[in-house]
Amino acid sequence: MINNNFDNMNIVIVGHVDHGKSTIIGRLLADTNSLPEGKLEQVKETCRRNSKPFEFAFLLDALKDEQAQGITIDAARVFFKTPKRKYIIIDAPGHIEFLKNMVTGAARAEAALLVIDANEGVMENSKRHGYLLSMLGIKQVVVLVNKMDLIDYDQARYKQIVEEYKAFLLEIGVEADSFIPVSGFRGDNIAAGTGNMPWYQGLTVLEKLDVLDNKKDVKKQVFRMPVQGVYKFTAGGDDRRIVAGTIETGVIKVGDEVVFYPSGKRSKVKSIERFNVPEMDEDTAGSATGFTLEQQIYVTRGELACIAKEPKPEVANRVKTKLFWLGKKDLNKDRRYHIKIGTQKVTAELEEVVTVLDASTLSTTTRQYVKRHEVAEVIFSLEKEIALDVAENLTETSRFVLVDNYEISGGGIVVDNLKDGQYGLGERVNTQVRWSESAVTKEERAVKFAQKPVLILISGKKGVGKKNFAGYLERGLFIEGRNVYYLDSWRDDDITNRAALLESMVKVSDVLLKAGNIVILVEDDIHKSDLDILNNVIDPQDIKLVWVGDVEDHNVPVDLVPVDLIIEANETKDSVYHKIKKMLVGSKILFTA
Repeated sequence: MINNNFDNMNIVIVGHVDHGKSTIIGRLLADTNSLPEGKLEQVKETCRRNSKPFEFAFLLDALKDEQAQGITIDAARVFFKTPKRKYIIIDAPGHIEFLKNMVTGAARAEAALLVIDANEGVMENSKRHGYLLSMLGIKQVVVLVNKMDLIDYDQARYKQIVEEYKAFLLEIGVEADSFIPVSGFRGDNIAAGTGNMPWYQGLTVLEKLDVLDNKKDVKKQVFRMPVQGVYKFTAGGDDRRIVAGTIETGVIKVGDEVVFYPSGKRSKVKSIERFNVPEMDEDTAGSATGFTLEQQIYVTRGELACIAKEPKPEVANRVKTKLFWLGKKDLNKDRRYHIKIGTQKVTAELEEVVTVLDASTLSTTTRQYVKRHEVAEVIFSLEKEIALDVAENLTETSRFVLVDNYEISGGGIVVDNLKDGQYGLGERVNTQVRWSESAVTKEERAVKFAQKPVLILISGKKGVGKKNFAGYLERGLFIEGRNVYYLDSWRDDDITNRAALLESMVKVSDVLLKAGNIVILVEDDIHKSDLDILNNVIDPQDIKLVWVGDVEDHNVPVDLVPVDLIIEANETKDSVYHKIKKMLVGSKILFTA
């Protein structure tokens, strides 16, 4: 009897070029009746008209250039089902030039089929792919020794390949779930056994897939959802702010207290929001979903939503990783890269190459660069803290890709969060002190102080008198009885970590804003990465950007933080004070009698 409550499972199929992956998938589609009606006959007729022998691979290789070259170029997703579950099988390229696509395709798989040609035996890419699967945290690996028909179903040859590849996998800490002798062309041991290999008494490929672990008990997983965006509705009186993303693992329910990392902000789930579905009280892994919060807090794309009572993720700015490098240029210390985990994207610099491993020979070297198609263990320093899990704890949120000059050039997993003993303000706030909501509301403070909290950010080119204006503004507002604080900082002219200092200043500003203050902050030549740091902590509605001198459009993305006031560099301090005060009154930040 067919089960109507199907599980869904992602499987990736990998292997050296021409070892028969596409043929095996085509056979799986045909033997499980998962093809569109008439598709098999259509492909056979096309082959007949072109005087071309029919191959099951043609069912999958739909792109013209793929059929012309006889190789799979991109990762194709196909679907089939058994009486137990539905499968998404990802055909990942085997050619060395397409390893990047293979990494992308394997990233979300829960198990892998690794195909080895019985005639050719274990090849270089057979080993590379085995190592890549282990790096991506795929622990369920089924090895298919294919094309057994070409060697007359020789058991001795099968055993030789099994012993050779099993020894390789053990050296890299991987244990294959099983080895199955198959013929994709003839269908041996794909969906059913045949009399061609009486010496094999194990499961067929379909039977083996059905007994693999699907991690189906998502209620035992910790909840992780990278925030894709926050969407606010205004039409028809709709005032919802929906935090949206795809749930990587676990379950979220109405009433759960959620914490967003790395900011540490928290609130409770008010409602679960899915497009065009009935009202629901919970949602689970794999869903593209959203939720509203009981108490509105400002969160941004890139944060990692977690549940307060569950184990916390890591918050790191130095990480040890295992990666496979695919870039055209060597991975080295002279270049800056972007690391992407979930929806987070930050600048990363190579700090140290711990070791470089040849994935096929397992030889190592300690040189401080990584060449194309090499596997390495390396340490990265990140521009700012990000939230993640180490692979040992949770594979899904430890996986990353590296971007070099707008191109995905590597991928791997985070194996350790490295703490250097120097704790910045952000880490102290996040891990040692928990900032709780005050018994006094924001509105009560506003009424008491006759003002709303605001961050006045004064920027412009260096040397135009910004700090003089800031000090004069603070003194003038203070004399008028306002709660105001000019948050100044001393820095060397050659300071290298501008982002870290700004992040510390912004977090202090956030605390002062919560106390109801007007905060004045000065920053030279503000640009997009600075605004990203600001927006990660403070709601843009609570920021007023005052620009001194000429505005350069490439430095000030007005769609993110509009310039609220432009001041001429040669204006008097008194004139600047009155212009800023007029802006604050007009924005209803300063209450007047």
